[in-house]
Amino acid sequence: MPTAYFNPPECRRHDMGDGHPECPARLAAIDDWLIASGLDHALEHFDAGPVDLKDVELAHTHGYVAEIGARLRECAATGGRCAVDPDTSANAHTWAAALAAAGAAVRATDVVIDGRADNAFCAVRPPGHHATRDQSMGFCFFNNVAIAARHALDVRGLKRVAIVDFDVHHGNGTEDIIAGDERVLMVSLFQDPLYPYSGAVPKGTNMVNVPIPPYTRGGDVREIVEAMWLPALERFKPQMIFISAGFDAHRDDDLGQLGLVEADYEWITLKVKAIAERHAQGRIVSVLEGGYNLHALSRSVGVHLRALADL
Repeated sequence: MPTAYFNPPECRRHDMGDGHPECPARLAAIDDWLIASGLDHALEHFDAGPVDLKDVELAHTHGYVAEIGARLRECAATGGRCAVDPDTSANAHTWAAALAAAGAAVRATDVVIDGRADNAFCAVRPPGHHATRDQSMGFCFFNNVAIAARHALDVRGLKRVAIVDFDVHHGNGTEDIIAGDERVLMVSLFQDPLYPYSGAVPKGTNMVNVPIPPYTRGGDVREIVEAMWLPALERFKPQMIFISAGFDAHRDDDLGQLGLVEADYEWITLKVKAIAERHAQGRIVSVLEGGYNLHALSRSVGVHLRALADL
């Protein structure tokens, strides 16, 4: 079966202003690379509508969903730009983009569980892994991966899911949402110190957090994955794996100081895929998080997708 690919057009219209690194050009760069490489034709493209707010409230509080929804709808009505925190803002299209991004993650989960694809990748923005249960931050409004994981558990009836996060920044929002939920194992690595300056002390026993110092390179990261991630995932035996796929740990990305390259992302993807094949019927949903150097991002997504699609 194919790898499903989700790329909602609404996600291109969210814009936080000139010069902001989390920009629409990120998705355009990925699309251009997939077309130029021919990989686009090997993927099965799926549409996804806006997420049901009932699914959003599996991960976020009702009060937060109502508050951020009102704020973003007001921003849409005025047609202006509104600041949410010092580095996160919204324009008239942000509400629709946030609903589409989470909707793609949930739809991808259903497509994979229903056997319509082996795995899926969601090229979406805004990203999600910094959004906590009741706060938007770090370019994020809804936590796309946490929403999808809870959908798999609470709506689709799975018993155990894993979340793998290799973004250069700690996925503090995902940890805030799923810490203590023993149905979920989260494994992550991230540069420390670096925004959001958290994660060194896990919030729950279902977390495998690995802070690593600046300038760590791929060989050391591979050793960490082998020693700390893979044994935990093998013991947990997830029925589905979700990936917070941030590519800003690439050596060319200016938002961090780690030294990964495309071959490292391919290696990590293949290792996670092997776990999924042994325990989860191969079921993986990968959702874009960071990655701000456009060339490094597009190349890294390309090798990630080739590994998922067995190409």
